[in-house]
Parts: sequence; structure tokens; C-alpha cells
Amino acid sequence: MLDTAAETAPDHRPAIVICAYDADEAGWDPVEDLSGEPWSPTGARTVAVPGGEPDALAEILIAHLGDPRCRGLLLIGRTRRSTTFRLQIRAENRSLDGVHRLTSVGPAIARATAPAADIVRALNEAGLSVDTSSDAEDDAGSYLLYRVLSSLPEGFDTPAVGLLRAPENEPDAEVQRAVKVAAEAMARHLAPLPRSRAS
Repeated sequence: MLDTAAETAPDHRPAIVICAYDADEAGWDPVEDLSGEPWSPTGARTVAVPGGEPDALAEILIAHLGDPRCRGLLLIGRTRRSTTFRLQIRAENRSLDGVHRLTSVGPAIARATAPAADIVRALNEAGLSVDTSSDAEDDAGSYLLYRVLSSLPEGFDTPAVGLLRAPENEPDAEVQRAVKVAAEAMARHLAPLPRSRAS
């Protein structure tokens, strides 16, 4: 699923998918300059997935995480419940409209696997106010977080998956800065890929 066609040499860096799930969200632009290359943190590379219809987007994100070279996913969205950045650390088994359970066989709650304490610490050190929240919001972000987390196989080698929400009126430049800080914190926990995975 990862785009390797443009690579001229094997890239042994693990991939982190970054997805601003709302198709109208302009706060995260992975390409910083005219090179067309997406920004990447030290020790990892990013794969930008554009927002879209939640069911189709969930399948795309699950497929990315099914690739052993993909070691993380950072969902990006907005919150109407806070004036600070918010790291959502769990999602509930609810349908997209929030009316009923998404699945009768899935767990009631799925916990995010991203290194929450390190992300919060890094954001605070960067001068960005952030809190963690166990409360799911009734939107595509909570739905996607649950769908992705509940699809992960049990095991030691679980990818880092998290959802970072920006305040509703946060300027795009601050959203970009927060996404980079969070991705860098995630990347610090990722080991280089074994050569068998990277080739």
C-alpha cells in the first residue's frame, strides 16, 4: 500500500501515516516546499493520506497498517470541546452517527497505542497546550480511531495509532507545528525496519 515507486534506493525508515480525515481540513499540508516531497521526522518517513468518506477512509488506513513497513498512524482533526490541543486516548464502539454499536463482537472501548505521555510532553515543551481525553467525540475521528484500533492484530509488534485534535479555530500554522511535534515524538519510539521488511 505504501508508495515506493519513486524511491531509487531501499528506505529502511519505518513509515508513519498522517491523515487529516476531514476532506475540508486545510491545517495539515505535508508538502513544505516546491520539491513535492512530504515532510518527515528524523528516523521515519511520512505517508500522507487525504481525508474523505469515513468508511472508505477506514479501509485505506487499515490497509496501510497491514503493511509491515508502516509502524504508525496519526489522525488529525478538530475539537469543539476544548481551547487547547487534545490527544484522544480511546474510542468507543459506536456507529458513525453515534446511535448504536458499530459491531456486536468488538470491544466496547479501544485504547490508542501511540506514546501519549511522550506526545504530550513534546507538545508542552514546544509551547503548545494539550490535554489527553478519554471522551470520544461524535465525529469521523472517533469512528476512524475505533475502526483502525479494533482491526489491529493482537501482538507485541502493534503500530502506534493516535488521534490529535486541534481547537476549532486554531491557525493552520499552529496545527502544522503540533502535527510535526507529535509525529517526531512517535518516530522516537520506532526502530529501523529489518532489511527483509524494508526491501
